[in-house]
Amino acid sequence: MKLAPVSAARMAALMVLVAATPAAAQSPETGRAELTRYLDGLARGHLKARAAEVAGLKTAAQADARKARNRAKLLDLIGGLPPAAPLSSVKTWGVVEEDGFRLEKITYDSTPGYPVTAHVYVPTGQGKGAFPAIIASPGHSPDGKLSNRDFAANLARAGIVVLAYDIVSEGERLQHYDPDLAASKVGRPTGEHSLAAWQVAPTGDHVSRYFIQDAVRGLDYLAARPDVDPQRLGAFGCSGGGTLTAFLSALDDRVKATATACYVNDFDHLLATVGPQDGEQSIPGFIAAGLDLPDLIEMAAPRPYAVVSTTEDMFPLAGAGAAFEEAKRVYRLYGAQDKITWIQGPGGHGALAPIAPDIVAFFTRWLKDEPAKRPFTPPPRLAPERLLVTPTGQVSTAIGGETIQSLSAARAKQVAAQRPTVASAADLAALRRRLAADIRAVTFAKAKPGGPAPQVQVGADGRFRLPVAEGQAVDAILNTPEGGGRKPAVLLLTRQPETVKAEAARLAKAGHVVLTLVARGAGGTEEIKAAVVGDWNLLATRALLVNRTPLGLRLDDAVTAMDWLAARSDVDAKAITVYGVGPLAPVALHLGAVDERAAAIYAEGGLTAFRMAVEQPIQRELPEVLPPGVLRRYELADLALAAFPRPVTFVNPADAVGTPLKQAAFDQELAFVRAADQALGQPDRVRWTWRAARGPLPLP
Repeated sequence: MKLAPVSAARMAALMVLVAATPAAAQSPETGRAELTRYLDGLARGHLKARAAEVAGLKTAAQADARKARNRAKLLDLIGGLPPAAPLSSVKTWGVVEEDGFRLEKITYDSTPGYPVTAHVYVPTGQGKGAFPAIIASPGHSPDGKLSNRDFAANLARAGIVVLAYDIVSEGERLQHYDPDLAASKVGRPTGEHSLAAWQVAPTGDHVSRYFIQDAVRGLDYLAARPDVDPQRLGAFGCSGGGTLTAFLSALDDRVKATATACYVNDFDHLLATVGPQDGEQSIPGFIAAGLDLPDLIEMAAPRPYAVVSTTEDMFPLAGAGAAFEEAKRVYRLYGAQDKITWIQGPGGHGALAPIAPDIVAFFTRWLKDEPAKRPFTPPPRLAPERLLVTPTGQVSTAIGGETIQSLSAARAKQVAAQRPTVASAADLAALRRRLAADIRAVTFAKAKPGGPAPQVQVGADGRFRLPVAEGQAVDAILNTPEGGGRKPAVLLLTRQPETVKAEAARLAKAGHVVLTLVARGAGGTEEIKAAVVGDWNLLATRALLVNRTPLGLRLDDAVTAMDWLAARSDVDAKAITVYGVGPLAPVALHLGAVDERAAAIYAEGGLTAFRMAVEQPIQRELPEVLPPGVLRRYELADLALAAFPRPVTFVNPADAVGTPLKQAAFDQELAFVRAADQALGQPDRVRWTWRAARGPLPLP
């Protein structure tokens, strides 16, 4: 089946449908650049400690012990592997006879109900064998398994069985396939991967667990084939496939030879250049746990390993060299320095053609004891429909089954915390104590209410920089009313101060001290993997590597702002209202739960429930608001309950794509809060209201 091309007009219309809201401009000192430097400083502290630990390794026994610890860390960080599907799920869809090999078209489930499409390249004319075998993971290409066709064909002609499969969101496994568009609603594979990473995050798992399980079950399939020698298995991948290959060989000792192309690096070089990239590659807490990318090689030691690099790759060649040299020192502890090699070639990212014979020779050496290079000849190009595994060319329309989103939604039901029951003051106090700890655990917020007020110099125009944690500062704007005495105050939390400028002036004229706090990291831009994940995906990913979250950083900033406001001689510290807009709405709710100085809390246009981030098939701009593992601890409605007896108002509450909730849906979400409020004698404390676009803030 030929897939219809997508017209430019139709794709443009789709992108408008899911377009992200642009970030507001902010001074360079307090925008993304400063936040990036801060996060990278944290990372380098962890990396320095790790480097000292690696340098202290003196024996193979020490390297083995460290390898075991790091494997356990890695599995813990991703939430372990999901349940394995039985190999009885394997189905053959057809066979194509080619020159020197047979191509079998199969599907297998990696976890129950979650199918993987794949090609098996089987040598012909070389006896029945038990052949060595390689699993080939594709890079971030729409072609999926076909991007490894040249390598698979040449390896098969060399007497090696190859399983070339579609990584999820590639080839025939698009997660958000639209038959009318003949394309993904979300966009390119890296966009689907990034969205999937945030859909999995609320459960405390990482999306790589599903990617790795695809490869593990592929290895299981190869090992079970009668024409494969299970003692001679290898793994190959480039770019995103290099990531999966590195993960697989780090965790599975059955991989006896590994070639990882255009991926191996170290974070010292990576952070200084392109930075962390795609959802499945960047595991929250990875750097904070004392890990670096060379550890993935060292977990495979002393098995044969080829680091494959191109000189003009976006991933810095110097970083690949540093990772190789460190790993080689570890291999030397095993007396196996000859088993690790660095294959280099000219060209950009993924340009492996000049060194393809070297890669094939690496595998024939270690899996067949045949080190000589062979000619590398691409197979004939076949009509695309001859290579399709499924009748329609997409799992979603031919087979159906689970997606990462549906798997995560089911997982959320297993691990989500129970809704709290509050019927007394003692219950309420217990909830607040638990939430104080849980919020710190998932957001990594550090600040405690009641700290010393920072010293600032407010400019004549009301603008100034508010010092916050660890030498950082955020932009702030102060509007003050006329007259003396203590006044009520409003803390406005936003990333777009211009949108509330008029309202801040109006509130000041009405007798309020108004502090507009500009969200840390607002301003600037980044490569957008997909419009739906928005403009914070990569920066939030960088933060997660070192156990920081945008929400936690901004909560710290809001606590500091409260300290500053409460200490002012013109502010009534018992009458401070907090108003969070958009991605700052959850920050306002968190602040209300941890800081009793917030006399009233308003959350405008924000996500109403973290649960929606896994229950809806597509979500918008999760990176700014979503702390990993939050569903195991609490929900946003729990925060509203913890604020009792202070009023909480949801303004234009929304679902995970930003669609306003209907009153009935909101009432259902907050029903348990209102039941508790009724028991505590204040049934109308939590309210729901609307604000027209650019209309006045609904403050009394």
